[in-house]
Amino acid sequence: MHRGKGMRFVGDSRVPAERKPNIPKDYSEYPGKTEAFWPNFLLKEWMVGAVFLIGYLILTISHESPLERKADPTDAGYIPLPDWYFLFLYQLLKYKYAAGDYVLIGTIVIPGLAFGALLLAPWLDRGPERRPSRRPVATGLMLIALISVTYLTWESVVTHDWEKAKEQGKIVETNIDKNDPGYQVFKSQSCVGCHGSELSGGTGPSLIGTGLKPEDIMKIAKEGRGAMPANAYKGNEEDLKKLATFISKLEK
Repeated sequence: MHRGKGMRFVGDSRVPAERKPNIPKDYSEYPGKTEAFWPNFLLKEWMVGAVFLIGYLILTISHESPLERKADPTDAGYIPLPDWYFLFLYQLLKYKYAAGDYVLIGTIVIPGLAFGALLLAPWLDRGPERRPSRRPVATGLMLIALISVTYLTWESVVTHDWEKAKEQGKIVETNIDKNDPGYQVFKSQSCVGCHGSELSGGTGPSLIGTGLKPEDIMKIAKEGRGAMPANAYKGNEEDLKKLATFISKLEK
């Protein structure tokens, strides 16, 4: 419709007076290939998600997460184990080329290159092909990454000392009176650095249930034994007696 010289209506911005229901488009010309996002596709996604969520909750109830003893920052002998999705990095740091003097390679260089390439993949490979066989470089690199992660994770699991890990994390009930004068001496002499705040051991042995008499403990504190050097105790004789008496009474 023309109005005036060179003028023509190209659109209609009027708002309809009657609100029509949100009816999905007719996809009958593509049977089985596509469907309306709302509510068909989204409802299916929610149903699948609900099934997985319920299954996950059932697993968490039937198989509770294992608990270890209370974390002790003074226990230098404790060997932590990361969650399963970080085991491949944990295993990588066990190799000479990624640990020690080359620890930066294992902690920054290799992971940085791998994850950086993953982030830049959409820009590095902009080909229109979707078949893996027609994208050999991208497919090959992804297969190498998957094989490497799988292998390192498997190696970490089979080479880990699970028995030792179970023992070091075992919850041990102790009746330690931390208000005891002997424990205060133990703490003030920095004994927790080797034997732990719970006296269960660290770089040094456990002091619980040693079976030693107070005079034996006093002798070891002065003369040393094993990895414990002589004259490790720097306090006075009275405090040493309190410490020795306290340790001798500890039982498993």
